[in-house]
Amino acid sequence: MMEHATRVSNRLLAALPSADFALLAPHLRKVPLQRDVVLVQSGDRIEHLYFPCSGAVALIMELPNGQTAATGVIGNDAAVGLMSAFGPGRSPMTAVVRVAGTALQISPTRFHAALERSPAIARAVQLLSRALMTQFQHVAACNALHSVEARLARWLLHIHDRTAGGDILPLTQETLSELLGVRRTTVTHAVSALRTSRAIKSSRRGQLEIDRRRLEVVACECYKVMGRRIDRIVTQDAVRLLHAAPAPNGCPPPDFPYAKAGS
Repeated sequence: MMEHATRVSNRLLAALPSADFALLAPHLRKVPLQRDVVLVQSGDRIEHLYFPCSGAVALIMELPNGQTAATGVIGNDAAVGLMSAFGPGRSPMTAVVRVAGTALQISPTRFHAALERSPAIARAVQLLSRALMTQFQHVAACNALHSVEARLARWLLHIHDRTAGGDILPLTQETLSELLGVRRTTVTHAVSALRTSRAIKSSRRGQLEIDRRRLEVVACECYKVMGRRIDRIVTQDAVRLLHAAPAPNGCPPPDFPYAKAGS
């Protein structure tokens, strides 16, 4: 891949051509992602974009009655705060670190300046926006159609995909309740059911030990469908299209990932 890919752990940035990445590189600052830290609060202006290199960030929708539910999880395949690329505005959701790691941080102003000079960065933003929308749509459908146990298995697999800490996931009952949008008593029953099926080997305070193979059996089909679509962000086809000349109308090429409905 490109020469900078070996030193950039965020896969979205690593997929950029070297010349385009060079527009961002002087303004990227490596920062820690500490567990439970809120990167942006719902309703606040987006002050920074974060490109995670490790760890996992949950995107949380907060309702007026105080209930919360996760709409997505972001790891080193995506970015937090990307909506600021479309212009100044307030975040529609809260982004909170759920598994500690590191990220590359940049201001919206610096990122937007690079985007205006780089068709490749613009296409990467389009690609990621479509991928995130796909994730949001699947999560909404999954919440309506599948059991709590199947949804919990899916979330645990998503988070496991984005961490490098083995089969121990640093997740509290409160975090699981937030991810699922259910009460903690419901989480307790769901965890118990997954322990009975041995998809969860053990659950201690703030930690879950999982059996990934069994989790994949319990999880609903949404996990594999979402994974196939979102993984296209880092396929060779995506990399090739990041290097391609833009279409005359500024739209992605016809074979651009997610450009076709139902792809």
